[in-house]
Amino acid sequence: MINEEQGPSQRPATILIVDDSSTSRHQVQGALEKHGFAVVGATEGADALWKAQRQRFDLVLTDIHMPTMDGFELIVELRKLPGYRHVPVFVLTSDCSKERLAEGRRAGATAWLVKPADLPTLVRAVRQAIDAARAQVAGAAQPAEVAPPPRH
Repeated sequence: MINEEQGPSQRPATILIVDDSSTSRHQVQGALEKHGFAVVGATEGADALWKAQRQRFDLVLTDIHMPTMDGFELIVELRKLPGYRHVPVFVLTSDCSKERLAEGRRAGATAWLVKPADLPTLVRAVRQAIDAARAQVAGAAQPAEVAPPPRH
């Protein structure tokens, strides 16, 4: 399904949602799929990292408090993977203390959203972040313009 805001040649954006709460994960997944995004779920950080090593996602949306590997550890590990340096990583959590926000920035989070998420706002933010990341990649892929030789 092609989102009306994507061009016909663009593939649907693929999003990895990481949350140990199946209710939260399914709610966000449903909203994103309704708007044309392809979504893959993971129950915690180690599962998400395993999936990210095997598939390239356009955006990662993660909770913080999870068993085995928390969201901050996941973000740090994702940033080490080839191809994930500039992928938007959103934190979606109920924990919004200043200390946690600072820790998220240090880990490499792109944005911070508070649960329960306002789904239209979330979808809009995800779309904008993916569009910006794709534009950045497209701009980097363009060959450098060669200046004409000076006229004498």
